[in-house]
Amino acid sequence: MKWAGIVKGIPEWGKAFLLAMGLLLVVHTFILRWVTVHSTSMYATLLPGDLVGVERWKLWGGLHRGDIAVFHDPVQDDRPMRQRQLLVKRIAAVPGDELELRNGVLFINGLEVPATMGETSRWTVRLRKGVQATGVLHALGLPSDFVLPGHTVFDLPLNKALAGRIGQLPGVEAVEPRGSTQRGQGNLFPFGPNYRWNNDNYGPLRVPAKGDTVEVNTFTLPIYDRIISRYEHNAMAVSGGALRINGLATDRYVVRQDYYFMLGDSRDFSSDSRYWGFVPAGHLVGCAGFVLLNARSFGQDRVPGRIFKGL
Repeated sequence: MKWAGIVKGIPEWGKAFLLAMGLLLVVHTFILRWVTVHSTSMYATLLPGDLVGVERWKLWGGLHRGDIAVFHDPVQDDRPMRQRQLLVKRIAAVPGDELELRNGVLFINGLEVPATMGETSRWTVRLRKGVQATGVLHALGLPSDFVLPGHTVFDLPLNKALAGRIGQLPGVEAVEPRGSTQRGQGNLFPFGPNYRWNNDNYGPLRVPAKGDTVEVNTFTLPIYDRIISRYEHNAMAVSGGALRINGLATDRYVVRQDYYFMLGDSRDFSSDSRYWGFVPAGHLVGCAGFVLLNARSFGQDRVPGRIFKGL
């Protein structure tokens, strides 16, 4: 009766406002939310400034290999989950997959994965002396500050189709692909001296699945360290030459949730799972479904074709 009296005392406009807020909360939590793309990591599938509709309901049936996933940053450990930055990448490998990059080509479970239409890599563009890069950047839908003023030789995320377009622009002298990286990089996951991988030659690496029993030793610990200690909240220490998880000496660990491996479509301009490892299923927010518009969809420097664009 008390609540009924309170509700009865609310004016009609107030009831309508509360109902609208409730519906928005339900939609935001279970159906659809929005995220703005700020980087070139998914270029040319997504452009900086794209406002992307995130389909939340896709989580109910599970996301699949090739989906464009939106998820909470897995390494912002100092922030609560809801305050972490939202990232947008493509799911390259799902739980149980074995992933490998060979000279920049993706292989899953030993099979080559065809490149997506928007996938790009690093190309070097050379302009005539005195020509500004702004015309090239505008033609690609890239922000004008992507290249420093005055530079006539610079790298861009391109593919053969985009390179062909750029090569026809006035003032462009050459557009050439960069070769794949052969040297090891020390700043890549899993950060161990036994893993001399790089952006283009990476793996093979198996993506953990819920229920997996993995061997944990000095060779594999860099792979599973964050899973055990951060994502699944176990106390882990080395004592007397033995690994102890929650105080018990062990060389095995049973994974408690599914994990994913993410890659940006612009491989050479993307910070992704190659740099910070697996993404827990619990960090997933939804699947990018469409672009509503771009921040530069209107005005003199507008980016065309970005209104209600499907993905």
